[in-house]
Parts: sequence; C-alpha cells; structure tokens
Amino acid sequence: MRVKSEGGAADLFRTKLGNLSMHPVWGIPILLSVLYIMYKFVGEFGAGVAVGFMEETIFGEYINPWAAVFIDTIFPIRIVHDAFVGEYGIITMGLTYAVSIVLPIVSFFFIFFGILEDSGYLPRLTVMSNKIFKKMGLSGKAVLPMVLGLGCDTMATLTVRILETRKERIIATLLLALGIPCSAQLGVVLGMMGGISEKALIIIIVTVLLQLIIVGYLASKVIPGRSSDFLMELSPIRIPKMSNILRKTYYRVKWFLKEAVPLFIIGTFSLFVLDKIGALKIIERMANPFVTGLLGLPDKATWAFIVGFLRRDYGAAGLFHLQKNNELDLIQITVGVAVMILFVPCLANFLVIIKEQGLKRAAMIVSFIFAYAVFIGWVLNLLLHSVRIL
Repeated sequence: MRVKSEGGAADLFRTKLGNLSMHPVWGIPILLSVLYIMYKFVGEFGAGVAVGFMEETIFGEYINPWAAVFIDTIFPIRIVHDAFVGEYGIITMGLTYAVSIVLPIVSFFFIFFGILEDSGYLPRLTVMSNKIFKKMGLSGKAVLPMVLGLGCDTMATLTVRILETRKERIIATLLLALGIPCSAQLGVVLGMMGGISEKALIIIIVTVLLQLIIVGYLASKVIPGRSSDFLMELSPIRIPKMSNILRKTYYRVKWFLKEAVPLFIIGTFSLFVLDKIGALKIIERMANPFVTGLLGLPDKATWAFIVGFLRRDYGAAGLFHLQKNNELDLIQITVGVAVMILFVPCLANFLVIIKEQGLKRAAMIVSFIFAYAVFIGWVLNLLLHSVRIL
C-alpha cells in the first residue's frame, strides 16, 4: 500500500516516510521505535517521574498528612479516621490512586495519542500490527492498549474504546487483565529476576506470552460477535499542532475524572468495610490452600497475592520481600512471578472493567483469570520439579 506525493520536496519527504512506515521490512523498526518512545514517554516518564512526584511529594508530603490532621481535628473518631485517611482510606487510597497514580499516566497517554492522531502515523501503526492481532480476533488498533498496558493496565483498559466491536473490546480487556504487567509490577519483577537466573526469566516470559496467544485465539473462537473489518483511511504525514493536542487532551482528561474517580472511591470504601468486618482475613484463609498446595509456595506468599489485587506492584513486592529473606527457592520464585503476572487485575483495573464491561462480565473475566492463573502455576510447578532445568 503506497501513497503518491503531489507536492514539493517537503511533501515528497513526508510521503516517503509514510510509505516506509508501512513497508513490510522498514516499517518494523519504525513501528518498534514509535512503540518504544510511547513506552518511555508514558510508561516511564508518566508512570515513573510524574506519578512519583504526585504520589510521594504532592500526596505523600502534603495532601495526605494535611487530610489526616483535618479529619482528626474535625472528627476525632477512630473509625472516621480509618475511613478517610487509614490504610484503606477514601483519601489516602482512593483519591491517591486515582489522582496521583492513574491520572498522570492517562494524561501522558492522551498527549501521545493526540500526537499520533495529528501526525497521521496512527493509521499506519495499526496497519503494521493488523496481521498479528487478527489471529486473536483483534484489529491492528489493539496494539495501542497492549503497549500502554506496560505503563498502566487501568489506563490501557480505558483505551480499548478505540476498538470498534464489542467482541474486540472484550478480548482486549481480557488479555490486558490476564498477562500484561504494568510498569510498576514489571520493575519489581525485573528486580527480582536480575542476576538470579536467565533461564527463569526466559521461562516466565515464554509462559506469559504463550498464555496470551492461547487465550486470545480461544477467546476469538468462543466469544460471540464479529471482528471489525480493517478499513483505515491513510491521512498524510504532517507536523502535529500542539493546540489541537492540548485541546483534545483536556476534554479526555475531563472525561476520565468524571468517569473513573467515583469508581476508586467506591472500591476503596468497599475494601475498608471488608477489612473492618474481618472478611480480608477470611479470604486469606480460603486462598491459602491454593497457594501452598497447588503452587507450592510458603504460607506468607498468600498475602502477597491478596495485596496484589490492590496494586500489582504490591503483590510483586511481597514476593520480592520473601526472596530477600531467602524464603523462596528458584522454582518457587519462577512459579510465583509467573502466576503474579497472570493473576487477577488490580483493584483499579477491576473497577474500570466493571465500568466498561458491566459487573457480570467483569466478574466472569476475573473468575476465569483467577482459575486459569492458578492452573498454569500448578502445571508450571509440576513441570519444573519434573524436568529440573533450574
């Protein structure tokens, strides 16, 4: 597919660049470069620097301490303190997650997405990715949520709206929740595996990628509906206008605040209630046989998977703590990390899935992921103990 140039030297250059971006050979390094820049801009700068500043400085040093003083002064009651600024507080967890963690990442994504739209590269990006995702019932547009999931799965789940059919949105949401680690979790995982065993890291990567392919393919056969026809208008490559990008980013961020923040508050208050009535301890006792019996992990690993539902990096950090204390052997580390990546999405992602897909479908997705992750962990545990390649 080629686009002809009808202008001068500048138009000729942009036309050649646009054609190269869809070339079966040269288009691949251009695609990888764009995805890498996107990941660095959103996944590292947005999810790292911007989130770190908002979470640690703005909320950690100012908003949350001030909120605690205010609540304790106006309502000096313990349960009110816990409800607003406690471990599962509406302010210290709900608003902190929504505004200091997810909002910066969403904003950076919308900026980059606007650049891709205005530059004319977005349709070319989807053309290059279409063949791969078509086998999983998706179109090339799915490459954007998948890559952005490496920054934040919650934000990436919101972006599946760019996919045209209900079937595609369900499959993309399922794959994001199943096996795309967010940047925070990925950082902890790489920290665990660094310098321990290259074989273990390869086994984890192959295991996760294989499950994405298998589940995606099977989902495309099982989930009713049709995939969209891949028709894409190829607009010319051009220099984006910052005014357009900022205007679109403003309205998209406004939409996010209106749609997502109430979900964080509701979810956090639900956790607070579950903690106060002792339900979280009951969940831990119920989950313990699966973790110790099927996965072969120690008792302490159970809590890591429970807090992993609050935030994925919390769960990975729990395993990392056990590893540092020499409470996990190499097989247990490999199984634990693989299952942690494939395990249920974090609370924020789950709430967004409810918003996008409805409570019934969200519950079905999470139930499937829980059972499937435990099953894969059980099989991996048996294989590694049988083959002894680690």
